[in-house]
Amino acid sequence: MHITLEADYAIRIVHCLTLHNTRADAKSIAETTGVTLRFSLKILRKLVAAGIIRSYKGTQGGYEIAKAPRDITLYDVITTIEGPLNISRCTHPNFNCTRPKEGSCQFQKVFIELSEDIKHRLQSINFEQMM
Repeated sequence: MHITLEADYAIRIVHCLTLHNTRADAKSIAETTGVTLRFSLKILRKLVAAGIIRSYKGTQGGYEIAKAPRDITLYDVITTIEGPLNISRCTHPNFNCTRPKEGSCQFQKVFIELSEDIKHRLQSINFEQMM
């Protein structure tokens, strides 16, 4: 399991906005974070839709953090980009297991517990701590 490049970039973008605590245009955000402008805009749209950041139109437009940094966790940003956290495909609710149906699968139980552990750990780290 790994965090995709898009999720990594989203973390960089949110971190950038929390550090500067001011409105910034997409070009400045892209340059500061080392993310291409096109990819930054794609990520910014997702973060705006999730309510993590706000966007403003016009000549004085740009982006800024919509919540206090302490109220934004790594989990929030990663799941905004990646969707629900599942360490294995067998923990996904729509997964159709091909293993024999005799008894319950111990692997699935372990993977569900690991996914929960990772979720709680990511929820415990907020962007105020990262400043």
